[in-house]
Amino acid sequence: MMNKNKDSSHSQNQGNASRKVGPIVSSAHLASDSAMELSELEFGLIVAGNAFNRWMVRCMNAAGLPELSPLDILVLHSVNHRDRAKKTADICLVLNVEDSHTVTYALKKLLKHEVIDSRKQGKETHYSTTDKGKAVCRRYREIREECLVDSLRTLGFSGADTGAVAGFLRGISGLYDQAARSAASL
Repeated sequence: MMNKNKDSSHSQNQGNASRKVGPIVSSAHLASDSAMELSELEFGLIVAGNAFNRWMVRCMNAAGLPELSPLDILVLHSVNHRDRAKKTADICLVLNVEDSHTVTYALKKLLKHEVIDSRKQGKETHYSTTDKGKAVCRRYREIREECLVDSLRTLGFSGADTGAVAGFLRGISGLYDQAARSAASL
């Protein structure tokens, strides 16, 4: 919400190319004076999340595995992580996915594409990447480095900068998880 002074300033500068733009948010009705920055952060998360999802799909297409959703790709990378077999529950935990059926569906798609294998161990099913799956993940990494790593450096982002943003995002995800639990109990 804009205060009265900002509204009149905005009207005076409407025709002026150098006018100041207010906060950039996706849902102005949620933006209050006490939470304007949070609304800006949420819009940034929305835009970044959608851009990241689009990137993953296009990168995986270029790596030779079309028709996967962002979650399918995340599941494949999670299964490939550290070259150790994973259970569905472990994948859900690492990816912070609450609906395990979506991960189960992704695993079925990946099995169909023959990029992962499954094996029963007691009552649990463990998943691991096949040679084809490992090759696709390696190609994804190569494309990622070609398209993103140098661009980050060119923009002046250091590894430390990227690490700091990653730490912030992990921290903020914990706050949203806690807020979700609180909202569920209302």
